[in-house]
Amino acid sequence: MNAEQARQVDATLRRLGIPGVVAPEDPENAAGAWRVYDGADPAIRKDITADVLAAFVAKFREANPEPPGKPQAGPMRGFIIPPEDN
Repeated sequence: MNAEQARQVDATLRRLGIPGVVAPEDPENAAGAWRVYDGADPAIRKDITADVLAAFVAKFREANPEPPGKPQAGPMRGFIIPPEDN
């Protein structure tokens, strides 16, 4: 993610109450990749991006539960065959 996306992720995490510090992987290169860490200090921080993604999915599912037996919504493969014009 870039700096603008990082700001959006940070705001979303705060709104959902998910802890984490969104920061660039390389503190000297804000134009590079960004991750979510457990703290701001680059010397001792731990990358928790995967844990935060899991927490986000859990919050989303909590707010939007699927009824039992309902197929999961999402992209599907298949063909769309238009009707024949007679």
